[in-house]
Order: sequence, then structure tokens, then C-alpha cells
Amino acid sequence: MEQSKESPLVNISASEPQQSYEGLWPTNVKRENGVISIGGVLTTDIVRTYGTPVYVIDEEDMRMRARRWKNAMDDAFSSLAGADVFYAGKAFLSVGVAKWMREEGLGIDTCSLAELVTATKAGYTGEMLGLHGNNKSIEEITYALELGVKHFVIDSLAELDLVARIAQENNMIANVMLRVTTGVHAGGHEYISTAHEDQKFGLSVTTGVARLAIERVLDASSLRLVGLHSHIGSQILNINAFKEAADVVMGLRSQVLHDLNYDIREIDFGGGYAIRYTDIDEVPPTPEEYAHELAKIVRESICQTGASAPHVSIEPGRSIAGPSCVTLYSVGTIKDVAIADEKHRRYVSIDGGMSDNIRPALYGSNYTALRCNRASSEEKEVTRIVGKHCESGDIVVHDLALDKDVQAGDILAVPATGAYGRSMASNYNMLPRPGVIAAKDGQVRWLVRCENVNDLLNLDVDA
Repeated sequence: MEQSKESPLVNISASEPQQSYEGLWPTNVKRENGVISIGGVLTTDIVRTYGTPVYVIDEEDMRMRARRWKNAMDDAFSSLAGADVFYAGKAFLSVGVAKWMREEGLGIDTCSLAELVTATKAGYTGEMLGLHGNNKSIEEITYALELGVKHFVIDSLAELDLVARIAQENNMIANVMLRVTTGVHAGGHEYISTAHEDQKFGLSVTTGVARLAIERVLDASSLRLVGLHSHIGSQILNINAFKEAADVVMGLRSQVLHDLNYDIREIDFGGGYAIRYTDIDEVPPTPEEYAHELAKIVRESICQTGASAPHVSIEPGRSIAGPSCVTLYSVGTIKDVAIADEKHRRYVSIDGGMSDNIRPALYGSNYTALRCNRASSEEKEVTRIVGKHCESGDIVVHDLALDKDVQAGDILAVPATGAYGRSMASNYNMLPRPGVIAAKDGQVRWLVRCENVNDLLNLDVDA
């Protein structure tokens, strides 16, 4: 089948089976005469100018995802007490991305001083910022108080006392949300399931610590209890998990109203909304479906308890940043390895790896890839895409049907890398971290420039 001048990714070549790419690649990704383009810019041109590895964000796609969450929550909660969407900066944050989120009407959920400062440089004021983190420093707490952040999310009684003390010393009142653990387990890997008891986050509802924290806040003159927070994990496909957790949180809210005559006005349902990483992954619920179900949960709760409707907030990060970004790599060495029973596996090495995408090594996460500098009618061969680091676990894609004629110098594109790619990147083996590029309407620009060896040595006192 001859390639059209411009075609969607589902028609890559005659020999490639029809695959489901829905939600996997950014909206503005196409093939043009065999070459993949992002935001109207050919990947071959991007690599020629900016090199590899490099993260490329489809700006309009990322904005669209943010806007879709905002509109979905506004529509679903219009007849209740309203809703806010806070972009989870931990997924990926730069001044440019923060500006996009602000322009699309989202707040930002931060976890550090640098994330707070980045948001303010993008024009944010405190009322649309939250501060997360289970071990906030005195500097972070003080700066957040000075900004007048909308809320602190509190994980422990010790942290509660620290925030109360610093607020009192500065003659301020800190708005706090208590993060509660509901016992609902959801998400993929154990490390990203965050509502069970035996982990560092949250105040247990089951053991009564959450209730004790509520009473402490109400007794503290320098604290104001504004809400309850629940985050049950990441990469969650089952909406019922949110319902189970919400039932616990809303039940606690009702008890506090009944026992202490205090109406907790806000509920934050956290993040964890899933995306696709490969063409065989289940297509996750849409923002509209998530928002509809969350609103349904709230309506059912207020009907059962007689409590007022709370103002609701959520914190999507992965579902906004993840699918909007593609990482480009250049192919280096290629070799076949005999494994067993006359079988073999082809290893294709790229010029990045676990330093720019730690998730496969850390969580066993699966990704996919396409050769994007040329199309091919060759048969496919089972291939493992590996990085250049001194670790046998440095694998980016475990098993991939890749063109037999792949060769050194080809460009591979790995989708769904916008969340936790650059934000969790490291300098392992002293590799400079890749930069981040925004592509839109045929134009590209740096969001975060790439590092070089001099950047690494600038911190070395003896260099």
C-alpha cells in the first residue's frame, strides 16, 4: 500500500497490522511521506536541529487535555458546589507549561519549593496553588504561607504540628487539607498504590488518626480546616475504586458534621487517572466519564447524609502531560542474542535509556516505539529497545515488533513520555538530561534546554 503524503499513524505500512492508537500519541502526530511529524514539524528536522534524546511536547494537545478536564469538571459539578482542577506539577513542570495551565484555567498542585517558585514565575498567585509532600521543609512552609497558598495537604500529625507552629510564629493562619488513607488499593505497581495503611502518605481513617488530626486542627488557632484529601494510587482504570474511597471520605465528613458540628467544605479526590502506554493497553475512561462518576458519588452521599455539597477538586497530571509528549532517540548498535531452542532476540540500543525514562526499570512499565524517519514494507521482528547505561535492566521497550531493516542512525519515537520522563530524569553515568521542546503550528522552541557536560561540571568544585 503506497503511503499518502499525510496519513494518520494507523496506516504506517502495508506489513504492519492495524493497531489501536487512540489516546496513545499526541493529536497532532502524523506521517508525511513516511516521516512522522509532531505539531506540524518533521521529526527528522527536529533531530537535525536539536539532537537526541529529546522530549517533544505537542503544545496544543497538552492544552486541549487540560481544557478538557476543566470543562468536564465544570459541567459535572455545575449544579453542586463547583470544582477546581489542579495540574499535578510532579508529572512535568516548567514555566512554559505552567503558563499553559494558567491560561487554561487550572491551578497547580506543587510538592517542593522549586515547583512553587516555577508556578509563581508563570504568573500564579497563592489562591490557585496547593502544597503537597510528606516532609515539607520549614523554608517550603514559610514560602507557601507568604504566598497565601490555597491549602497545605497534610500527611501526619507531626507535620500538622510543624505547620501550626510556623504559621503561629508568623501570625498567619494556614489552610489545611488532611490527606486520609481509606484502605482502598488501586493502581498498577505496589509503589504507586497509595491508600493502604503501611506507607508514608496520609492519616488513617481506620485507626482513628484522621479523626484525631481533624480535632487537632479545629483546636489550633493558626490552622483552618478547609478539606479532606484522598489519593488512592496512579494509573487507575477502574472508576469504582474512586467510589469506594469517596464513600469513606464522605462518610468521615458526615461524622464530623454530626459529632463536631463542623462542615468540611472541600473534598479533593486526588489524581491517578490512567493513560495508555502501548497499543494493546485498555483505553481509559475519558475526563467526562471520570467527572460524571465523581459528581454522581457526591450526589449520592449528600442525599444519604443530608450534608451540604462540598466543593470538589482533582489533580490530574499524567493524563494531561503523558500522552502529549514523545521522546525521540537515535539508534546505535544492533545485535542478535541466542536465547533458547534456536530462538533469538534482537537488541537495538538507543542514545538514552533509564536516565530519561526510569519507569520501565522502577515499575516494570511497558512502552512502545515507532521508527519515525522512514516507513518500511519490511517484515517485523521481535526487538528489545535498550539504553546505553551500565545496567542490564536499562530497557525502554521490552518486546516490540520492529522493522527488520532498522539500522544505526534511524530515529525511534516513544510515545506517552510526558509524565515522569523529564521530571524523574537523572544524570546516571554522567549523561546530561535531555531538553524539552514544544511543537505547535510548524514551529518548535525550547521549554527546557538540554544539559551538556559543562552543566554537570559547573557543580563540581574541583573541576
